[in-house]
Amino acid sequence: MTVIIELKDATVQVNNGFDETKTILDHVNLTIHEHDFITILGGNGAGKSTLFNVIAGTLMLTSGSIFIMGEDVTNFTAERRAKYLARVFQDPKMGTAPRMTVAENLLIAKYRGQGRGLVPRRIGHFKNEFKTLLARTGNGLDKHVDTPTGLLSGGQRQALSLLMATLQRPELLLLDEHTAALDPKTSVSLMALTDSFVKGDQLTALMITHHMEDALKYGNRVLVMKDGKIIRDYSQAEKAKMEIADYYQLFE
Repeated sequence: MTVIIELKDATVQVNNGFDETKTILDHVNLTIHEHDFITILGGNGAGKSTLFNVIAGTLMLTSGSIFIMGEDVTNFTAERRAKYLARVFQDPKMGTAPRMTVAENLLIAKYRGQGRGLVPRRIGHFKNEFKTLLARTGNGLDKHVDTPTGLLSGGQRQALSLLMATLQRPELLLLDEHTAALDPKTSVSLMALTDSFVKGDQLTALMITHHMEDALKYGNRVLVMKDGKIIRDYSQAEKAKMEIADYYQLFE
C-alpha cells in the first residue's frame, strides 16, 4: 500500500514569551496511506491545527521529520509542498478570491502549480466544463459561473473551495474544520459532497472535525489528539464497533 505522508517523531516547541518552552506537537508518528480518509478529533489546544500546519509547511518542525510520497520534505517551504497538497479552511472566505467570478477562481485552480506566461486566459473555452463541474455540488453553483465569488452564500463558497482544492487531484486533501462555520443543514450537505468527492475521485484526505457524528459516519480511520500527541488511532474495524457515546467518552 502506497504511503502518502509519514511523520517521524514530529515535534514542535514554541516559546510562550516568558522564557518557557511549550511543546505543541509531541513526538508524533503517523503514516497516511493512499485512499485513507482520516478524521481527527481533539479538544482546543490538542494539536490538530499544528499537525495540519506541519504537514502543509506553514509551521516548521523543531525536531523529527516528514516525508511526502517518500521524499524528505522536512525543510521544504509551504510553496514547495503545494504541488502535493490542497487545503480547505474553516473560513469560507479563505479559499477563494471574492472579486473574481466563480469561473475565474476555477481557472486559477485548474492551472495551479503550472508555469504560466502572459497568454490569453480563454476563459470562455472552459465555461461548459466548469458548469458540469459546478453541477456536482447540487446547490445551484452552475448558475453562477459569472458571479463574483464574494456574492455567494457561505455554503456555496465552501463547495467552490472544495472543487478548487480537488480539481488537480492532490496527493493529500486537508479539510480544516471546513464545515464549522456553516449552519447545520448546509454542513450536512457539504459533508455529503465531500464524501462523494473523496470516494469518487479516490482521494486521500485528513479532516479535522468537532462533529462526533461526522467522525462516526465518514472515513476509515479516527485519530484522537490530546496535548500535542495522538492518543488513539482507530482502524476501520475498530471504528465500526463504536457508537457516538464512545466518542464523547474520550473527552471525559
